[in-house]
Amino acid sequence: MVLTTLLLSVLCASSLALLSYGQPEPLENPNSSDLLGTCNQIAAAISGASQVFFPPAPEYLSDIEHATPSSTEASACSVEPGSAEDVGDILRILGSTRTPFAVKGGGHILNPGFSSTSGVQIAMTRFNQTKLNSMTSTVDVGAGLIWDQVYKTLEPTGVNVIGGRISGIGVAGFTLGGGYLFLSSQYGLTLDNVVGYELVLPNGTVANVTSEDDDLWFGLRGGFNNFGIVTKFTFKTYPQGNVWGGIRFYSDNQLDAIKEALIKYQQKIDTKASVGVSLSYSSGQFLCSVLFLYDAPTPSGVYDDFLEIPATGGNVSTTTFFDFFQSLAPQGAFDNRRVFEDTASVIQYSPAVFDAFVDQTNLWGSRLWALDENMTLILTLEPFDKGLFSHGSASAYPPDRSRAIFPSSHTFEWSNASLDDTMAFALRNMSNTIHAAALADGQDVSHAALYPNYALFGTPLEDMYGGNVERLRKIRAAIDPEDVMGLSGGWKF
Repeated sequence: MVLTTLLLSVLCASSLALLSYGQPEPLENPNSSDLLGTCNQIAAAISGASQVFFPPAPEYLSDIEHATPSSTEASACSVEPGSAEDVGDILRILGSTRTPFAVKGGGHILNPGFSSTSGVQIAMTRFNQTKLNSMTSTVDVGAGLIWDQVYKTLEPTGVNVIGGRISGIGVAGFTLGGGYLFLSSQYGLTLDNVVGYELVLPNGTVANVTSEDDDLWFGLRGGFNNFGIVTKFTFKTYPQGNVWGGIRFYSDNQLDAIKEALIKYQQKIDTKASVGVSLSYSSGQFLCSVLFLYDAPTPSGVYDDFLEIPATGGNVSTTTFFDFFQSLAPQGAFDNRRVFEDTASVIQYSPAVFDAFVDQTNLWGSRLWALDENMTLILTLEPFDKGLFSHGSASAYPPDRSRAIFPSSHTFEWSNASLDDTMAFALRNMSNTIHAAALADGQDVSHAALYPNYALFGTPLEDMYGGNVERLRKIRAAIDPEDVMGLSGGWKF
């Protein structure tokens, strides 16, 4: 009876919460004949480098596929542009016909409707080149690549870039939203390591954007696809040798020791070190793991407190960066489950904040597992060096570079689609509770920006971009007066 009452209260509360933070409203679609006409108009306009596909073509199915069913949508057609000029023609047609569209790089975004659509799906698959320029210590990377492909290409060259941490993550969305990597304490966010963008503006013209283009440069660095479609990124490169790292698993009776080790780790200064503590609830059980990466063949003593704790499994060793990255590839990805993600920003993972993460993992894990036994909840605590934001200049995100904030990742996976609203409510409730715990701990996070690549749909723009919102709206109005990019999903200024 108690459980039934509890679950009913969750369901009722979710309905109320979704009035203001519900799933994104679909854009108003033309009827099917209008969509078909737009698809055919695009097919007639593009060059032989590009192609339009219709269901049930294998290429169409691949183009609309996303990491999870909850962020996948059936479009009227898909188009794979093969040149920036063709992207321009496509944008001009979509703008003139007012046709909803979406732009997919890697397709890993978890928010519904952000890179999927019932209109025209643009898949950037054919922008798949990685070209290293050793003279300038830069690399050109196509917007249709995932980081696995980039790292594999760069591995024999002895250099690396600041990119994604998990297999399957796309270059484009990750970079345009910020980009935290194992190496960020040394080199900053991924967006801090871009030196140029090839951008197709909403009016269809192609521009090369650098730091000399003040407003566009500012907006593209964290502002996603508000200003056009990026077809190529130029990144700084850095020397990359062997690394030391891996994952160790711990039983829940070691949580106090893990907490103490995490506190001590944050007091040490070693920018080559990275650590992620994951708390999870799956199959009715609480689990804990710690991911280590040290950017050298042998670590300093920064991990000693963790390594003294008896582990139940896992392995750490010296290896190449690419092999380390590949070892993190999720088996079966999300196993065709539905997935939402959210975040809370903290200044430090103090004992009180750590305890809040543990409590929330157990609370919501047990509640939601009772509704769906395929439910998995994962919270990841990600401390970085305090100088994290000192590696770059003013950008859309983060709005404040005067201090570092650490974005925790909160991920829910489940199977039953009827629970989507309940999961969204529970996820936001969890994030708000952790935020409140940081405030109660005396941390000045009342206006700490949320990381837009993690934030759940419905998050107010001001919570991610702070005082930058007004400037970003002005930039977008100047660049896109016809609101072409407003026909696509995502965070919109």
